[in-house]
Amino acid sequence: MSSEFRAAADSKPPGDMHPGEDGEGDKTMKEEIVVHGEGFELEELVRIARHGAGIRISEESVSRIHKARELIDRWVKNGERIYGVTTGFGALSGVTISYEDTRELQKKILFSHSAGIGKNLDEDVVRAMMALRVNDFCRGNSGLRLETIEKLARLLNEGIVPLVPEKGSVGASGDLVPMAHLSLVLIGEGEALVDGKRMTGAQALRKKKIRPLALEAGEGIALINGTQLMIALGCLALHDALNLCKHADIAAGMSLETLMGTRAAFDPRIHRARPHKGQILAADNMLRITANSEIISSHKDCSRVQDAYTLRCSPQVHGASWDAFGYVDKVIRVEMNSSTENPLIFPESEEFLSGGNFHGQPLALACDFLGIAIAELANISERRIERLVNPQLSGLPAFLVEDGGLNSGFMIAQYAAASLVSENKVLAHPASVDSIPTSANKEDHVSMGSIAARKCREIVANVEDVIAIELLCAAQAMDLFTNLKAGDGTLAAYEVIRSRVGYMKEDRILSRDIAAVKELLLGGSIVRAVEDKVGKLY
Repeated sequence: MSSEFRAAADSKPPGDMHPGEDGEGDKTMKEEIVVHGEGFELEELVRIARHGAGIRISEESVSRIHKARELIDRWVKNGERIYGVTTGFGALSGVTISYEDTRELQKKILFSHSAGIGKNLDEDVVRAMMALRVNDFCRGNSGLRLETIEKLARLLNEGIVPLVPEKGSVGASGDLVPMAHLSLVLIGEGEALVDGKRMTGAQALRKKKIRPLALEAGEGIALINGTQLMIALGCLALHDALNLCKHADIAAGMSLETLMGTRAAFDPRIHRARPHKGQILAADNMLRITANSEIISSHKDCSRVQDAYTLRCSPQVHGASWDAFGYVDKVIRVEMNSSTENPLIFPESEEFLSGGNFHGQPLALACDFLGIAIAELANISERRIERLVNPQLSGLPAFLVEDGGLNSGFMIAQYAAASLVSENKVLAHPASVDSIPTSANKEDHVSMGSIAARKCREIVANVEDVIAIELLCAAQAMDLFTNLKAGDGTLAAYEVIRSRVGYMKEDRILSRDIAAVKELLLGGSIVRAVEDKVGKLY
């Protein structure tokens, strides 16, 4: 299902924004994405998390939400035993809570589960968590009041970003700890960022003229019992990993040229003989990126029989990672549009069921796999960097600088890449193979999915730096072929890099150059320039 977009001026305000109650809200929102509980796309989530788009609950979701809440109210009044609604939590689920205490129970669960540790999550992660949680609630299985869901959506739309410590979740019973910290702001507790300023939750609500929420029966457990930290981190890591795919192929193509490699290994007949999809697409990318290269043509009759694996096998290595990303993408898209709380309300049959959809195992495995697959891109990239700076392997000036000795050139750039690659090898150890029982052994197998997701995102950031270093070194090497034209795609990439970072004739502070190329990588300008010349890369 495609999402609907509306300008803020034409949009209907959330239902909790009535005259005399809450303020009118932020009128400057540029884009509003309607969420349905299904069909939510990764690209839409990124626009919400990083580019200020807002969300609105679909009309069809409102009906489902109301029906589920009516059932909760009826069951509570009738004295039904419902986990987390009229009982305690975890190992205390055998304790029955009186009707009079059900509201107090929901407030206490937010307080008791707000046990987070460490630095606060980045703003884009928290915004993604909020959007994903609202989309989950739109499926109508949570039993939350519409007012509560709309209030969470409004916090997101108004730019209130709860402060959420990154550590404390074991990835089963959902991400209880981070979701509790996020939900505190709804009731005027906790802390938040508003317009970049840190303040209490109560101050944040007052600043945006929003009244604190009074939780009703079952709402505390519904707010915190989901996988939204894992999925938010996984979504953003996957998006950034997919952005790296094309840059890795471009960097490999530039390195191939300047290391006097051959395009023969990219011949489609080779890859059709072993038809892994990623391998075929990566080979096609590199074939087109290096098309019409005078540098490669200049040595077609040389005596070298085969290139090193980091050049010759780059489609096989890159392509295997592409295929891994495809698996992760399938898991992510299912999880983005799932109900992950407990219990689940089924309005159609007027039933509630307790299960384990909060367990993070699918995400834990996927994030571990993504971390391993993306780390491999840095592994092979760093080896190409070494070949570029090592005169015994490249035939180029040592460390790609003309006056070596007085200048160290790109010697330490390779050190930095090696450091990041080594760190990734530690981070890539899977978190999902571990489990420590919690809640008096009631929760006796946990996924550690939040740890897998946090590690994965860190690996992606490291790989971005390594690919940026390869692009930087390859551009420097390309300058040493002053009389020969580079390939169509590699020349386009070179020109974008040189628009920000000049040729290094003598030593200068390299971290600034690396950061500048990484900024180009993150902004997509290198890929756009290459695609303008060679067509869409896969």
